[in-house]
Amino acid sequence: MNVYELVISDKEEVSLDDIVLSTPNKVHVQSLIKEHRHGEALKKYGLTVNNKIMLMGSSGCGKTTTAKAIAHALKKPILVVNLATIVSARIGETSQNIKAIFDKAARDRAVLFLDEFDQIGKARGEDDKDVGEMRRLVNTIIQLIDYYPENSLLIAATNHDEIIDSALMRRFQVRMGFEMPSEAVLDGFYNTLLARFPEKFCDFKRKYEVSFAEAKDFALTKVKEAIIQELEMEEIAISN
Repeated sequence: MNVYELVISDKEEVSLDDIVLSTPNKVHVQSLIKEHRHGEALKKYGLTVNNKIMLMGSSGCGKTTTAKAIAHALKKPILVVNLATIVSARIGETSQNIKAIFDKAARDRAVLFLDEFDQIGKARGEDDKDVGEMRRLVNTIIQLIDYYPENSLLIAATNHDEIIDSALMRRFQVRMGFEMPSEAVLDGFYNTLLARFPEKFCDFKRKYEVSFAEAKDFALTKVKEAIIQELEMEEIAISN
């Protein structure tokens, strides 16, 4: 499989103002961006920048958009890889695919975003059928991470951090947890999302206890329904 078939060069630009972060995560992101902007100055003191980040938590809570926002802030291209799509029954082929992706990201000085990281990072010994092969795969990933260049950024995301090999987790200098948003946080998200629409299209009962992604889909669907309803009423009035 060609490496270009495995990678999505995502063109969507997401700014830091477009995402909702908890206070600890906001501090992590701001610190990370400052480090990379002042990387050369830090190097003079023998200090390296943090460039391996693990994002953990439920689906739809902002991990992917956070990775895109970091890439946008650093003015770097982002390569998005869903690891569930490249894991091969032939473990050796999977290792080759992953190495090719890391090589491309290093050449491009890009942000490499590995989604569903638990697909390749399971603790060695988790799968009784393929213990030897999985060990070799995890060892390959550890080596790739260890030699990943500082001028690139590796961001991994998982919904199941508890099953990731501990040696792999230690490679990530920054770990950020993403939780389901509270009602107050969701209200702020809804307000920002709906601010560009006339108020008459935003008069619906909001949904809570959902992720940001689900809240966005729900709200925009309701707005579209309201717009279409108004258009249909205008058409009826004209026809009469």
